[in-house]
Amino acid sequence: MKATRKSIETFLSSGKIAIAGVSRNPKKFGQTIMKELKEKGFETYPINPHAEQIAGTPCFHNVSSLPINVKHLLILTPKGRTQEVVAEAVAKGIDNIWIQQMSDTPEAIALAESHKINLVVKRCILMHVEPVKGFHKFHRAIQRLFGTFPV
Repeated sequence: MKATRKSIETFLSSGKIAIAGVSRNPKKFGQTIMKELKEKGFETYPINPHAEQIAGTPCFHNVSSLPINVKHLLILTPKGRTQEVVAEAVAKGIDNIWIQQMSDTPEAIALAESHKINLVVKRCILMHVEPVKGFHKFHRAIQRLFGTFPV
C-alpha cells in the first residue's frame, strides 16, 4: 500500500488521535510524537496497558477503552503487537489508522486493507504535521527531491 496525500490529509483531519504504544519514558519516540502532536493542536489519547497517565494526559489501557468519538489511531507498537492492535481497532470501528514506519507488518497491513480502513504506512507522522521542523523537515526535503514524498 502506498500512502497518498489524500490518505494522510484524511488521517490528520480529525484533530483527535489515539496513540498506541506511547512509552512511560519521556525520552522514547512515542512521547516525542505525542508531545509534538499536542503542541500542534491535536487532542491526544495515549494507549499503554501499564500507565494511568503519560506526561499528564490520562492514558487508556487498550484501544477498546477509547472514547467512541476517537476514530483515528496512530500505532507505534513493536511489530509483534501491531496486528493485535489493528484487530482491536477494527472491532472498535476505528476507520483511520496510521502505522508508523518500523511498526508495520504485512499481516497488520492486510488486516486493515481487508476492512477498507483509511491506512497510512511506512511513513513518519512528524514529516506530515505542520509545521514540520528539525531533521523531519530535512528528510521531507530529501524525499521531495527524489520524488518519494506522497503527492
